[in-house]
Amino acid sequence: MVRYAEPGALEWVESGGGPLVAVPETVLPFWAGADGEENASDYDRACEVDGVVGLLPVGDSAALVLGEEPASTAFLPAHGTFVRWCAAHSEDELLAGVPAALAAAEWGDEVHWDVPGPVLLFDSAWPGDQTERTDSLRVELAPGRYAVRAANARPGPETWLGLVQLRSLPRHQPPGEA
Repeated sequence: MVRYAEPGALEWVESGGGPLVAVPETVLPFWAGADGEENASDYDRACEVDGVVGLLPVGDSAALVLGEEPASTAFLPAHGTFVRWCAAHSEDELLAGVPAALAAAEWGDEVHWDVPGPVLLFDSAWPGDQTERTDSLRVELAPGRYAVRAANARPGPETWLGLVQLRSLPRHQPPGEA
């Protein structure tokens, strides 16, 4: 596999050409990847996601699909954001543009994702029980509901990146509970 992101400060995940997917660890065995019936695999479902992000049912949870561009992707916990490397001369250049990109982003519609805990980001073609054989990244997320929004940004003339930001939503409390 050709690596587009240079080794550096972050761990980058790449795909073989299809979308990346963030699957909760509790349901990894239920993600079949490209295995399955013709045109009905989890990979096929991920490829059908229209837009930058989407959710797919997996077991009793949901996977977050990072669609459109199969860009190298890392997670920045300080910003709660997946950063997708579309164009930059170096990792330093790309990361230096993140604050400006976040400030100027024109965010798309958000989706709400219920997460039971940590997730694993990997190429959607791989089965969840075989992720140790491919690029993957464990992302520590607290259980709860997250608003997920995405944008593409150009913080510099030769720097272009995608952003997928997760924002924890407050738990809904029934009336009368504090």
